[in-house]
Amino acid sequence: MSQSFDDISQQLKRRHRKSARLKWISMGALGLAGLFLLWFFSDMLSKGLPAFQQAYVQTEMHYSEEASKDGRKAIDDVLVPVVSRTEVRGIPLQLRNNPEMVGSRETRWLLANSQVDQYLKGHRHKLSESEVATVDALVESGQVALKFNTTFFTQGDSKIAESAGILSAVVGTIMTMIVTLAIAFPIGVMTAVYLEEFAPDNRFTQAIEININNLAAIPSILFGLLGLAIFINFFGVPRSSPLAGGMTLALMTLPVIIISTRTALRSVPDSIRHAAFGVGCSRWQVVRDHVLPLAMPGIMTGSIIGLAQAMGETAPLIIVGMVAFIPDVGASFTNAATVLPAQVFTWASEPEQAFVEKTAGGILVLLTILISLNASAVVLRKKFERRW
Repeated sequence: MSQSFDDISQQLKRRHRKSARLKWISMGALGLAGLFLLWFFSDMLSKGLPAFQQAYVQTEMHYSEEASKDGRKAIDDVLVPVVSRTEVRGIPLQLRNNPEMVGSRETRWLLANSQVDQYLKGHRHKLSESEVATVDALVESGQVALKFNTTFFTQGDSKIAESAGILSAVVGTIMTMIVTLAIAFPIGVMTAVYLEEFAPDNRFTQAIEININNLAAIPSILFGLLGLAIFINFFGVPRSSPLAGGMTLALMTLPVIIISTRTALRSVPDSIRHAAFGVGCSRWQVVRDHVLPLAMPGIMTGSIIGLAQAMGETAPLIIVGMVAFIPDVGASFTNAATVLPAQVFTWASEPEQAFVEKTAGGILVLLTILISLNASAVVLRKKFERRW
C-alpha cells in the first residue's frame, strides 16, 4: 500500500527532529569538552604561574671568620628567620672555596624561605605574627620582593621547597629520550620497511603485524615490568638510569613508529616504484632512493608523536626506579636520574604547601614541551605533505 504525502511529510519531520537532536547533543558534548579543557588549563595556570616567581631578601653580607663556620653570622639577625636554609648552608662552603672573600662585604639578594614566599603570594603559611610584621616592614623598605624564579630552572630537586628545581629532571628527560630515539627509530623504521616492502604475505608476517598492533594498545606499565625483568634483572642495566628508562620507553614507542612508518610508506604511489623498476633499479634501490625519501616526512611526524607520548609516561619509569631523589645533574647515561613526569609525581606527594605550585609549574613546563612537539609534528606534516 502506497504512503500518502502526509505520511511521508511526517516521517521527514521526525527524521529532521532526530537529526537536529543529534546535532545539538554533539555540539553539547563538544562544548563540555571545551569547557573542561578551559577549566583544566585555567586551574593549572592559576596554580602553576606562581612557581615562576620566588621571594628574595636583600641583605648586606659580612663575610667574617665566624661566617666561615656558621653562615648565619654573615646575615643580619633580623633577616636570618626569613632567609632560606639553603642560602645559610652555602655561605661557609663559599668562603672555603674563596678565602679571599673573608673580611669583605657585599649586598646580595638571597632566597627567602618558603613560608615567606607563600605569605607574599597570598597562600597559606606558618609565619607567626611577629614574623609577618617583620616581612611587612621589609616589603615596605624594598628588602623583600617577588622576582623571577631562576632557581626553578637552574637547580635540581631539593627537600627544601624554595630550592627545588627541574634542571636535573629536564636533563634526565633529554638523556632518556636520546636513548629511546636511538633505539626505537632505526629498529622501528627498518622493521616497517621490511614488512611493507620485502616481507612475503604469509601467516608468519600476518602474526607479526597482529602482535605489533596489539603492543600499541597494551597498558604502559606492562612495558615497565618487561624492562625491569629483561634489562635490569637479566642484563644488569643500572636501575634508575636513563639507559634503563630509555630502553623501556623504546619498547613502548616501537609499535607507534612501526605503524606510522608503514602508513607513510603506503602513501607513496606504486607508480613511483614501477618507474624506478622500469629504469633497472633493484628493490633495495627503489626503497632507499625513492620510497624512503618521499615517506620521510610522515615517518618523522609519527616518530615525533611517539616520542612525545613516551616523554609523558610515568608508570613504566616508576617501575624501573626513575623516581629517585636527584639534587644534581646526572653526567652519564648509567647514573641515577629522574624525568619530568616522575619529578611532578614526587612533588605531588610532598605535604608542604609550597610544593603544590612546584607541581603545577612542572606540569606547565611538561605540557609546553609536549604541545610544542605535537605542533612541530603538525607543521612538519603540512610543510612536506604531498598530494598524489
